[in-house]
Parts: sequence; C-alpha cells; structure tokens
Amino acid sequence: MGADDPAAQDAERTVHPVGAQLLWGDPDPLWAVGDWRPDEIRTVTADPADPFTRLAVLGCCGATDAELRRALYAARGGALRHLTDWPGSYTAVVQAGRRITVLGDLAGARPVFYTPWAGGTAYATAALPLADLIEAQLDVGHLAALLACPDSPEALGDGTPYEGVRRIPPGHALILREGSREITGYEQVASLAVAAPEADPERAVEGVREALTAAVRARLTAPRHAPETLLPDPGPVPGMGPADRRAARGAPAPGVGADLSGGTASATLALLAAGLPGAPGTLPGSGSRLLAVTFNDLATPQGREGELERAHALAADPRLHHVVVAAAEEALPYAELDGPLTDEPGPSLVSAARERRRLAAGSADHFTGHGARRVLDAHPARMADLLLDRRRRHLLRPVAALARSAPADPLLVPFSVYTAARRLARTPYRAGMEAAAARLREGGAAVAAASGPVDASLAALTWSRPGPAAGWLTGEALAEVSIRLRAAAGRPPLSLRPGEARARALLARHAADHRVFEQAVEVRSQRLHAPFLDNQVVRAARALPESLRVQPGAGRPRSGRTGARRRGASRAGGRRGR
Repeated sequence: MGADDPAAQDAERTVHPVGAQLLWGDPDPLWAVGDWRPDEIRTVTADPADPFTRLAVLGCCGATDAELRRALYAARGGALRHLTDWPGSYTAVVQAGRRITVLGDLAGARPVFYTPWAGGTAYATAALPLADLIEAQLDVGHLAALLACPDSPEALGDGTPYEGVRRIPPGHALILREGSREITGYEQVASLAVAAPEADPERAVEGVREALTAAVRARLTAPRHAPETLLPDPGPVPGMGPADRRAARGAPAPGVGADLSGGTASATLALLAAGLPGAPGTLPGSGSRLLAVTFNDLATPQGREGELERAHALAADPRLHHVVVAAAEEALPYAELDGPLTDEPGPSLVSAARERRRLAAGSADHFTGHGARRVLDAHPARMADLLLDRRRRHLLRPVAALARSAPADPLLVPFSVYTAARRLARTPYRAGMEAAAARLREGGAAVAAASGPVDASLAALTWSRPGPAAGWLTGEALAEVSIRLRAAAGRPPLSLRPGEARARALLARHAADHRVFEQAVEVRSQRLHAPFLDNQVVRAARALPESLRVQPGAGRPRSGRTGARRRGASRAGGRRGR
C-alpha cells in the first residue's frame, strides 16, 4: 500500500496503516501490510547518493539483486516491460524522483487498486483497505454488471464494487507524478487488423515448457518457511496421525506441496516440482518428497471417479507423498459463508469451506493449477480468427469433433458452427457490444443453460453474452449494465480480433476470481502458487499459433462429464481445473 500526496499536510502524510511495515518514507511513503515473508519484500536503490531512485518488489520474484538494479536504471528512463520479465508472481513499484510507477501483471492475478486521497493518490494490492480509507459506498452498477455479464469485463471497466476505488487493467501500470495520475500499457500491442506471422509450433511449445519450468523453479529456490502453529498439538488421538492433527488445527505442513486432482494442470505442476534437481520432491534418501493433496468429496462423489483414479495412479511416483482429504456434509456448497472478507464476490465463495479444508492439509508453499485452461486452451471464438486469416482447413478437426459429440443431429453441426464463426468474424467489436447492450435493454437477457459442447461453443461465438443471473435482475439493473456496455463499445480492446479479445477477457475474469479465491481460502503461513498465471507463462502461451490452440483431443479429459467438451474443443462449459 502506498500514497502520493504532495499537497497533503505533514500530519496526513504520516498516517500509518495498522500492522504495516514501512519500506520507504516521505514524501511518497510505501508500506507492506499483511502477512509478508522477509524474502517476499526486496528493495534496491540505484545509487546511495540518490536515495529517491529505488525499486521495491513484493512477492515471489526470480530476479537477482543485480538484475533488479539494472532494471531500475532502465526504468528510470521510462522502460517498464522488462520489469515484468522475471519468473514468479510479484508487484513492482519504482520511484524515480517524484514519479511513482506501480506495475500490475498480465493476467490480473496480482491486481493494483488506487483512489484519490489527501490531495494525491493512494494505491494498494487490495480494494477493501482503500474502500475503508475513503469510506466508499457500494457501486451497485458494478455488482449488477458482475452478475449480468460475468464473461465480459468490458462492462466492469476499471471499476470495483466500491465507488471511487479503481483497478489497473491487466498489462498496465499506474504512474503518479506531482499529484497527477496516468494509466499506461507496458505490453507490446500487435496489429489490430491482421495476425502476426504464425510461430513455429515446436518452438512455441518449447517456450511454454521453459517458462513454466522457470516459474516453478523460482518458487522452489526461495527460502523455505515453517508454518506458525496457532494451537499446540494435543498429542496422540485415536485414528489420527500427526498430519491429520496438524490439519485439524488449521496449520499447513512445512515444505512444498501441490494439488493432485487428476487433471492435467495439477499433475503437470506436481510432477514438475517433484522432479527438478536439488529441490523438494527428489527421490527418497536424497531429499524430502513433495506433498500431493487430493480431495475426495464424499458428499458428491459422482462424476469424479476418473479423476480420483488418475490421481492415485500419478501418486505412485516415489517422489510424491500422497494425502487424500475426505469430507462430507461439512464441505457442501454454501457451508461456512462467514469466512474472510474478499475484495468482491466470486464463484469461489460457494465452495470456500471445501477448499479451505483441502488446503489446510497442504504445505506452506502449495502449487495449484488455477488458470491453466484459460492461459493454454483455445476459446471457441478463436475459430473466427482462423476465418479472418483464411485458414479454413484448421476448422475441420474442431468442427468434426463437435459433430461427433452431438450424435442426434451431426449433419447440422458443421453448418451451425461455421455460420456462427463467420458471423462473429464479420461483426465489428463496436457492433457486437452495442447488440449485447440492446439485448439487455430490451429484456432479452434470459439465457438457457448449454445442453452440450455444441451449444456451449455456439453461445461463446459472440463478442458479449449475458450470464445466467441476468434473467432475474431488475429492469433498472439491466438498463445500467446496458449503458456500461454501450460506453465500452467506444473503448476498443487491445485486439479487435474476436478470438484473441475474448480469450484475454476470459483470462482477466478468471484471474480476478483467483484473487478472490486466495482471499477466501487463506490459511495463515501458507502461500498459494499459480505458475500458469505468471507473466512469463502468459506471454509464452500467447505465442502459440491458432492452429495449435484449436486442436481437439490435445488435452486429456478430466472425467466422463467433461471429456466430450475437451474432445469437442469447447472450453466454455467445462469444469475449472485445479
């Protein structure tokens, strides 16, 4: 949390947040508030004779001090992108004289919020402290947009559920200078009309592999921390081992762990973290094994048998120590809703009790596969991009797979999908958003649930669509959301290619939900790591060619319920992978 307040009085500038650690002082103070580890806060200065040119990095960053210092010299001249090139997940704050620059990440999993305060600007990595600082009221229009169009961040803009508190868009930086504010993008913008030359598939896949490996290694090379046990161990309990007693007290295990749900994302991270040389997870006798956690939901086991079987098969690796967490009625949806406060409502609040129980059995540093499908998988709207590039032959495999997933009427599927993709390719962004706004304004917001992968793909082939909750919102709320969509129509996205734009929007929404998830399931002394949402991995995934993305069967199905969706190249209706 920080503030830039040149016009404020001395008494105002010395306001100190509760439980804060001062990183640097006036005239533009910066504090670290909350449960930070010592190695997660790093500050460097360019020159001891120039104490007001300095850099602070908060989070897990794989850069050395020398790399940070070189980056600070470049950032002093205005170059920002290289500050986001290091492995890990972190927030960077640069001070160069009276200019403060705060950088968010590409996905939006580490957001930055700001608000006018005391003649300047206060910024933080959470919205609630800023809302409390200015005593902000709820923004009902923002909450209505969150319900009516959950897959369209354009309706939300840079707002938050609190009036006066704004959010820096993903891939942008907040620049404060002498009381003024500026939001600027640091990511290179490609052509809005045509696609870049298609990258070599093998080299693109290798780039993703290297980026993900570097992201995992950055966490493994960080210092290990033993969790703080809030309650003493009561001693032997019949039927409970030390790990069970520790989890019952709400304390994670020391060391490194990972989810092992049976999906490809969690399995990739678990095996990668277990196999890197010299890291926790090496073979028995040469190091500690990696703790792999599988949640066996006894309350609703139907449909997860395939996932559990794959998890048990992967857990046979001698580098893994497998723990199965069981739960019944206490882990049902909407149980224990009185958890920690989050910046905004999110889907994870429904199952927060279940996730907290699972993570309490994990490790102090715990890997999760959140975001993998949004980063790597193709959005159905990518088929419209293929039509724009005149690569119709690459549509044959996904359309044929969708046709096989609908045996009742397979002949009409290719025509329906091709027509929808062609219509989207020929619809400009502005026209698409205005059509969505008109649909809400005229009361056509009722959405039928997708009955299969074909319906889910057809529904996703649009610039914006209402969510399931739009059908029961009031006319006044829908009118407010419609106005927001019409305003968004005049603000073109980074890419006017529908597939790329919708994939970026869906990733931004998922990253925001992941941040809510982290706040809702927080276990003290535990760090959740989502390497798929790191800047390096996101950049490498964006370099994947379209023909490689729209490729049915590339990912192994997670279960019987989601297998048809993945084979049909539809990512809209599948369950979120861990």
